[in-house]
Amino acid sequence: MSFGGWLGHQEGIAEIDRLGSERTPFLFVLSYDKQKIYAKPLDRLDSGIFYKVGEKRNYTPLKGHKPYCLHKSPIDYARYKEALEKVQEHIRAGNTYLLNLTFETPIETDLDLREIFDHAKAKFKLYFRGDFICFSPEIFISITGNTIATYPMKGTIEASLPDAAERILADSKEMAEHVMIVDLMRNDLGIVAEGVRVEEFRYIDRIVAGEKDLLQVSSRITATLTPDWHGRIGTLLDHLTPAGSISGTPKRRTLEIIEEVEGYERGFYTGVFGLYDGESLSSGVMIRFIESREGKLCYKSGGGITLDSDAGSEYRELVDKVYLPI
Repeated sequence: MSFGGWLGHQEGIAEIDRLGSERTPFLFVLSYDKQKIYAKPLDRLDSGIFYKVGEKRNYTPLKGHKPYCLHKSPIDYARYKEALEKVQEHIRAGNTYLLNLTFETPIETDLDLREIFDHAKAKFKLYFRGDFICFSPEIFISITGNTIATYPMKGTIEASLPDAAERILADSKEMAEHVMIVDLMRNDLGIVAEGVRVEEFRYIDRIVAGEKDLLQVSSRITATLTPDWHGRIGTLLDHLTPAGSISGTPKRRTLEIIEEVEGYERGFYTGVFGLYDGESLSSGVMIRFIESREGKLCYKSGGGITLDSDAGSEYRELVDKVYLPI
């Protein structure tokens, strides 16, 4: 079923498989719940869709930028703490071990979505018809040759803190959280490929986050696909989404708990988008995400919760991730 230019789940997955089997370069966008999918050849993209995937882009960046203001109105701390404690009750009951808890933050700024998109610094950027933008630092999967790789990102700290890199790598809570996500993604890749290997474990990326920089911890996991993967891109994406880093483990039960405790629709936030060029594929997780709703802007952010999570620290992380990367 097609609605508003989007394809439904089964139709969208089939269309991605078809485009890949024909070696047609295309852009794809999957919502978090995969009920809305966009898949179009690059030479037939709808107007008002702009992307940057690695070094590939379909727009000319604006030069220079004006000063701007940003006001954010995050969820009340008591409401956040209540949700976090519900998650920890589920952890104690053995229903989940790690859950990525997210919320909406209304924001006000004198920049519009296109201005934010043009000036944002990120590996993966998407502007979708004035409805939403993302400027994501997180790779989802890449495929080169027959090698598929995923890069789960879990663990954040302000770069300005003393010995920030050493602190985040030595933090036992962050280590446990990262190990669980790496294990989940190893299992996910094992469903679609063979020879799964953790090539790099817990390396650090520096992220420009408005007025401050953040350090984020990632790992690199690889596996080998059969040579016919081009005709199965949609099927691969279906098996691997939602991404482990923005859901949790075990995935199926954790997704049910997310729906119970968050109380809002993620929509395209924490979905995935990417580019297939006829030979290789690169994609990102749609975090660092702003949508326009009835003329108002809303930012969505969150972080991983474990039994050892502190509500105050997790709340600060959620708020710190609300920024304009300009």
